[in-house]
Amino acid sequence: MSLFSEVQSNVSLDNALKSNTAQRPDSLSLAMAEPERWTSRGDGEVNLRMGESGFAAEPPVTVDQMFKTAVERFGSYTALGWKEGEQMKTMNYQEYYQACRTAAKSFLKLGLERYHGVGILGFNSAEWFISDIAAIMAGGFAVGIYTTNSPEACQYLAENCKANIIVVENHKQLQKILQVQDKLPHMKAIIQYKDALKEKRPNLYTWAEFMELGRDESNTQLDDIIATQKPNQCCTLIYTSGTTGQPKGVMLSHDNLTWTAFAVGRHVQLTEATKSQEIVVSYLPLSHIAAQMVDIWVTMKVGGATYFAQPDALKGSLVNTMREVRPTAFMGVPRVWEKMQEKMKSVGAKSSTVRRKVAVWAKGVGLKTNLSKMNQTPVNYRLAKKLVFRKVRKALGLDRCTKCYTGAAPITKDTLEFFLSLDIPVYELYGMSESTGPHTISLPNAFRLTSVGKLIPGCETKIHSPDQEGNGEICFWGRHVFMGYLNQADKTEDALDAEGWLHSGDLGKHDDNGFLFVTGRIKELIITAGGENIPPVPIEDAVKEAVSLVSNAMLIGDKRKFLAMLLTIKCQVNGDTGAPEDELTPEAVELCRKLGSNATRVSEIAGGRDRVIHAAIQEGINRVNENATSNAQRIQKWIILDQDFSITGGELGPTMKLKRPVVMKMYKEQVEHFYKEVVTPTLSCNKRWPMTNEVVDLVKANGSMLNFCTYLVQ
Repeated sequence: MSLFSEVQSNVSLDNALKSNTAQRPDSLSLAMAEPERWTSRGDGEVNLRMGESGFAAEPPVTVDQMFKTAVERFGSYTALGWKEGEQMKTMNYQEYYQACRTAAKSFLKLGLERYHGVGILGFNSAEWFISDIAAIMAGGFAVGIYTTNSPEACQYLAENCKANIIVVENHKQLQKILQVQDKLPHMKAIIQYKDALKEKRPNLYTWAEFMELGRDESNTQLDDIIATQKPNQCCTLIYTSGTTGQPKGVMLSHDNLTWTAFAVGRHVQLTEATKSQEIVVSYLPLSHIAAQMVDIWVTMKVGGATYFAQPDALKGSLVNTMREVRPTAFMGVPRVWEKMQEKMKSVGAKSSTVRRKVAVWAKGVGLKTNLSKMNQTPVNYRLAKKLVFRKVRKALGLDRCTKCYTGAAPITKDTLEFFLSLDIPVYELYGMSESTGPHTISLPNAFRLTSVGKLIPGCETKIHSPDQEGNGEICFWGRHVFMGYLNQADKTEDALDAEGWLHSGDLGKHDDNGFLFVTGRIKELIITAGGENIPPVPIEDAVKEAVSLVSNAMLIGDKRKFLAMLLTIKCQVNGDTGAPEDELTPEAVELCRKLGSNATRVSEIAGGRDRVIHAAIQEGINRVNENATSNAQRIQKWIILDQDFSITGGELGPTMKLKRPVVMKMYKEQVEHFYKEVVTPTLSCNKRWPMTNEVVDLVKANGSMLNFCTYLVQ
């Protein structure tokens, strides 16, 4: 049975819309109840941070109210699109809403209780969206689970949100839940939305069986629940990646989602479907707020269409979906843009000499033009656009994309400049799960390289305890600020101060024009033994820019006498597992050839095995050190590791953020080796010689300490 046929119901859409009018209930007079600004209770309510005018004064609405408004305005427009074999299937807004209501009734029939979770474990799909919204409609919590989670991690999340139901994509994800189901006392049912079931079990349903459960159910129970929902109540849980401990359940209210969708859509000037429909491609993990906000909520607000990529999107098929769908807006985490950059460089290297020269010229024009635009002095670049830029955009599927974004992790200046040179400005946005996604966004008319942009109207930023250069902790205020961490009052109080400001844990500053620059994380700040505070990210980015071979860099030096660095080399990635392999990327092989090395594998370079590459990396690090603001910020030692960092290896989180505590633990031996005290030799002349790196090299070169001492006194 197709997904389209499953959405039919004996209740007409008009009746469904009338049964729960868009008018807010009297109970929304929040001043009567006087709730606090935060809560850690799943059934709690919060005081909305309303403003007197502008975006902040927008009337609060629930998810259901926003969805119904979208149906009334864009009912016949395509809402969702996906591939079945070679055929593209679509669902319009009327069908989408009805499918969500049917699924919500099915959840209720399976025993979903108010303020209990519905876990969703699988790749992006129409069923994922429908499960998410249906869980909210039925009074539960929508809970995305990272597809890379272990059975134990799935158990923790399901237990924490008291999940009654878990929706899984396929047999592989099903096995994770079956392994821990005996430890989940609240769980009542499992639904598998892709592939046929390999075995029948009690309370295990296919998607078709699940949708059938609610098809003929009365609307009364569902409508009664929807009527009692308030914008200041929790509807979604976003679990943090657990970089420094167990994941925390970020409680997001109806208003967090609906207001942020409104504010972002209006601020970036998305067009409503009645004028020109926005198109997005859904491929980033939906357990992360960035993907949910872009793919589900902002798109719904403007009547846009979301098309689903294939599960192997990040293994190479994404570009095929992009070319077919041709999105008008595209969001990519830095690693996605970096992989595009690497691929394009690799292809470009194989081009003819004439083509390469034209491309180099065009990129020079493109970069100059776009940098000039920031200062409002455009340059004519029509020829470059005709010869190169249009072709590049078409090849990437970005030929009608006017809004390319990056966020969720830091991106290097090198990558930004690369795409800028191709006339593809990549706009940075900045926020966190606790701010329902974005807090600042770069715009075509408000764009600075390496800045994360300016405030979304209706939000406020405060730089807490700034130093002489204006750097301090970035704090947020606005209706996008979360309700609290589920069942963790202490952690909530750590994040929100007495005045209600959300402390991000990020360091940053504003320039004279109001652009925000993120300079590091407080928890990542390295405080050397000499007491100097050093943010690691700028130094790490500088090394990656200076040495193109480097994939990942991690600065070491907290409570140490000097800085050291762990480096990894760009290598191929296993298409099935996502694990790094020993073979270098084509781009890395080409770089090695240019440097005079025949290396084709990481194992031929790691640990200083290739002297040519070792010298080239040292040269790059010397250049970085020359620009250091103090001697304490110079990298004294470094090592190339045997394999690159990855999600599967545990060094990177789901959004490709570096898990520093994990890396420190994994490579403890290498780190400790950096700081081993070298015995200082005492010569017969009673002069003490400090054992610098150069001296150690001399010792090695001369064979022994005796030969070395002889060498010194000659």
